Amino acid sequence: MGGGVNLFISDVFFDTAGTLVGLAQQAGYIKNNQMPRVGKALLADSTGMMVGSLLGTSPVGAYVESSAGIAVGGRSGFAAVTTGICFLLALFFSPLLAVVTSQVTAPALIIVGVLMAQNLRKIAWEKLEIAIPAFLVVVGMPLTYSIADGMSLGFIMYPITMLFAKRGKEVHPLMYGLFFVFIGFIWILNY
Repeated sequence: MGGGVNLFISDVFFDTAGTLVGLAQQAGYIKNNQMPRVGKALLADSTGMMVGSLLGTSPVGAYVESSAGIAVGGRSGFAAVTTGICFLLALFFSPLLAVVTSQVTAPALIIVGVLMAQNLRKIAWEKLEIAIPAFLVVVGMPLTYSIADGMSLGFIMYPITMLFAKRGKEVHPLMYGLFFVFIGFIWILNY
């Protein structure tokens, strides 16, 4: 059981990290490829998850659906408080909202997907050593139903493609370490 819990924790971490980076990029918080206060963001997310589970609620954390709020200007904690108040008001209308089917919510999810895909234009598609790992991440996430699995494909392929492009010295040593970590992650996940 311990191995399954560790895999779940790593899966949640990479799902959260990928979501936070995508949302921070969309909100314009990433400067010089650095996300300020990333440790505090991850701490807030993990604390919310832990407290939410102790209180018996659904998981509380960063989700890609937040990109819809960012697109209309919500970039602060006040936007989250306003959303929470609206959900409290919606409790009174929950019997009426039960009529809303998945066909009605599908367009909102399409819009969220479009908002998140806007960052794909920043990938250097003309450089295969960058484009191949990026493509595998983009395709791997929906095909595996996991942000972590999609990211692991990119972490594995990036050092390989950079070595084939004779740019291996440009790869940070940590990336080579992560290469082996993610090989083990995928191997353990599948066996």
